[in-house]
Parts: sequence; structure tokens; C-alpha cells
Amino acid sequence: MRTGLIFLVLAYVLSQFYRAFLAVMAPVLDTDIGATAEHLSRASGLWFIVFAVMQLPVGWALDHLGPRRLAAGLLALGGAGGAAMFALAQGPGHVQIAMMLIGVGCSPVLMASYYIFARMYAPAVFASLAGAVIGIGALGNIAAALPMAWAVEILGWRETMWGLAAVTLIVAVAILIFVIDPPNARREGAPKGSLLDLLRLPALWFILVMMFVNYTAPAGLRGLWAGPFLEEVHGLGSEGIGWVTLAMGLAMVVGNLAYGPLDRVFGTRKWVVVVGNGLALACLALLWAAPTANVWVITALLAGIGLFGSSFPMIMAHGRSFFPPQLVGRGVTLVNMFGIGGVGLFQFASGSVFASASKGAASPTQPYQAVFLFFAVPLALGIGVYLFSRDRTD
Repeated sequence: MRTGLIFLVLAYVLSQFYRAFLAVMAPVLDTDIGATAEHLSRASGLWFIVFAVMQLPVGWALDHLGPRRLAAGLLALGGAGGAAMFALAQGPGHVQIAMMLIGVGCSPVLMASYYIFARMYAPAVFASLAGAVIGIGALGNIAAALPMAWAVEILGWRETMWGLAAVTLIVAVAILIFVIDPPNARREGAPKGSLLDLLRLPALWFILVMMFVNYTAPAGLRGLWAGPFLEEVHGLGSEGIGWVTLAMGLAMVVGNLAYGPLDRVFGTRKWVVVVGNGLALACLALLWAAPTANVWVITALLAGIGLFGSSFPMIMAHGRSFFPPQLVGRGVTLVNMFGIGGVGLFQFASGSVFASASKGAASPTQPYQAVFLFFAVPLALGIGVYLFSRDRTD
């Protein structure tokens, strides 16, 4: 099982990569196939929306079929197939379809790991294991920064995408070979409960609201808007964008690893999430207030958003504490659906916000300030709702 988990984590590295690599490819895609920042915001948003919608069938399949064939099959067909289509893209529409396919392919890999953890490990260590997977997976964010910029410059973006398609297919085959489904995964399925049983838990709704807004700013900025912002406002090229987004990606790695054990350190999940997201909100507010600060300050603020906004595993562990055993698969995918769905909807809508703010803008900073505010206000509201949640650490 250890080898299988290694390949599931590698698959999640690819998932993190695919949700973030458009930022450094924005300039070359605009030049080569006319894919503007607005087009790419929609492509990125579609990735997250498709990923989120897939969580419902993925949850059912985990509880009924187990993680091995599900993760391997979708990653091979959607992930590798979508990357191949991206390599062949001739226009923005092709990129958007390719990103949707990749979203399907990546949709089961993290939840497959969480499903195994929930069935085979003690609940007390779930947050640490979940944080470790996301922390290691965030290396994909790093690979999608400067290394991706170098690969595109040296090899070309089409050749790079063909290479990614091959790597994705290899990882999918390894998952099929090495992952072992947990015992009784099929037998303990739907007859003992349904998704409606989860939705009837009042305590879960406050958590779902927080999950819906928690990841929108880190994913939205790291995955797309940091690139155009740094290019148009601060005059950075692909390499400079790569360095700044690398710093944000490293901060997200540290944040995910650091959040994991904090519930055992402080004896609370709720207040770890509240304080962390409050700090992320402060960084986002400063970015909105001072978008023309020097690049070092901007880098620090983006890194702060990545660091403090990486509370996904802690929120997931908070939700996990309310799930009955027979609904673990559908429970973790439900919470994940809200998290990824929120990113997708905000990412998709952010393109329209940017386009509207660009009309008659007195400076290039104003449209980006509108985007930063668009991420900040819902996060503040989400923290306010989450304050009413019931803390639970068992």
C-alpha cells in the first residue's frame, strides 16, 4: 500500500500542477493562439468547476468500487488525454476543452488518498496525513512556476505538454498496479446511508461555507492572475513571473505541512482556521490597497496569501470528524466539491470582473484591484459564518 500511496501523491502533484501552470503560460498562449487572460480565467474556472461536479460520482464510486481503478482510469483518460489535446490546441476553445478533460482526470486522486486514510488510520492523525499529502502535492505548484517557464522557453509549450501527457499516463498505470483497495470498501456502501444524510448535519453547513471561499484567493492568484498582474503592472517577463510564483508555491507547501498538526498542538480546529484565514485576508487587503508596491513587497503578500490560505486540510479534517464511517467517501468528496467548486466559480467569474473593471480604467492596476477585492469580500463573509461552527477535534 505504501508504494500505491506514493503514486497517488505523485498524481496529486500533477493535479496541483495542472491547476496552476496557466499563469506562466499566459504570455506565450496569448501570442501563439490568441488566448487572453480572460480566456484563460475561463479555462481555469472550467477545470475547477468540472473537478467539483465530478466529486459526486467520485464519492459514490469510492464507497462502492474503491480507489484503485477509479483513480487510474480517470487519470489516464482525462488527465493524459486532456494534456495531449492541450498540446494540439489551435485556439482558446481547445484550451478550455482540454482543461475540462484534465479536471475530470485529476478529480479522484486526492480523495482516493483521503479515503484510504479515513478507513485505515486513526481520526486523530487525519489532518496531519491530509496536510502532508497536500504539502507534498504543492510541489506541483512549484513545478508550474519557474521550472515550467524554463521548459516552455527551452522546449516550447506544445512539446512540454506532450511530455506531461506521457508522465500522467505513466503515473496512472502505476496506480492501477500498486494501489490496493481498503478492506470492505465495496461491502460497506450505499445501503447504510446516502448523501442526504450528510446534508442533514447542521454542523457541516458552516464548514462547507468556509470551504467554499477558503481556497479561492490562493488558487485564483497562483493559478492565473499573478502572471498577468506581474506582467502588466510590474513589467515582469516569464522568468520573473516564475520566480514570484515559485515563492508563492513554496509558501503553500509550507502552509499545508504546517496546518496539519496544529489541531493537536492547540486543541482546536476551528480557531486555527479562523486565525489563519484572517491573516490571509489581511495580506489580500494589503495587496488590494498597494498593488504598485515594489516587487519584494508584492511577492511577500502573495506568499502570505499562499501560506495562511492553505487551511484546506484542517477544514477537511473538521468536516471529516462529523462523517459516519459508511459515508466517508461521499463525505470527503462533498467537502472537496465545495472547496474546488468555489474556486471554479470565482475563477470563472473573475474574468468578467476583470473585463468590466478594464472598461474606462484610469490605470492598469484598477482591474486587478477589482479582482483582489472580488476574492477578499467573500473570504471575510465566510470567516464570519464559520465563527458559528461547532469545534471538534476527535
